[in-house]
Amino acid sequence: MKYRQLHDWNLSVSEAISIQEALRSQVKIQPLAAPIKLVAGADISFDKSSDKLFAAFVVLALDTLQIVDSSSIVSQATFPYVPGLLSFRELPPLLKAWAALKTPPDVVFIDGQGIAHPRRFGIASHFGVLTGVPCIGCAKTLLVGNVRSLASNVGATAPIIHQKEKVGVALRTKKNVQPVYISVGHMIELEEAIKLTMRCLAGYRIPEPTRQAHLLVNKLRKDFPNLHSEGQESTT
Repeated sequence: MKYRQLHDWNLSVSEAISIQEALRSQVKIQPLAAPIKLVAGADISFDKSSDKLFAAFVVLALDTLQIVDSSSIVSQATFPYVPGLLSFRELPPLLKAWAALKTPPDVVFIDGQGIAHPRRFGIASHFGVLTGVPCIGCAKTLLVGNVRSLASNVGATAPIIHQKEKVGVALRTKKNVQPVYISVGHMIELEEAIKLTMRCLAGYRIPEPTRQAHLLVNKLRKDFPNLHSEGQESTT
């Protein structure tokens, strides 16, 4: 799978912020251009004791939620952990995992924020702009804004409001369980993102594409306990 090289990854914090502010104008909020048959989930995990990063993609058939393709990578982080700038830490290995996929998905779920971000350019938007693929931010925590009361029934939504702007929704995906936070990443509308998330539920809090990607990165961590050489990298 291809993606654009729009900037370097060897950046300072101020340079990374400038890139977000420059690229956010390229985010497109628009209806999906074609019916969705394949959905992908992406997840990143890291080892708190090192700079090792584990990245994975899993592609599922939307009608069955069965896995049709996957890829994963173990790599070293080159950018520090800075809230609001996680894409500069996590996208380099994620893009390598993306390049290893053989089956192109129609939409990608990213475990992170889309436009529900201080500069309206979270990792789901960053990934979408680089790849040109419709992308949904599906986060487990709220980065910006406030959410008022959310009904307990599955499918209930409440807007995420930041600086008087609706930047996404809290979505109840399982009764009596904390919601997920959905925002547009790129080339999709919010209502479509909500409906697609609901279609991808399989009895868990998070949609099946990102749940399967999460399971894959956890397996990767278990299978590669001894990768410790500087810059060492492995793909599966």
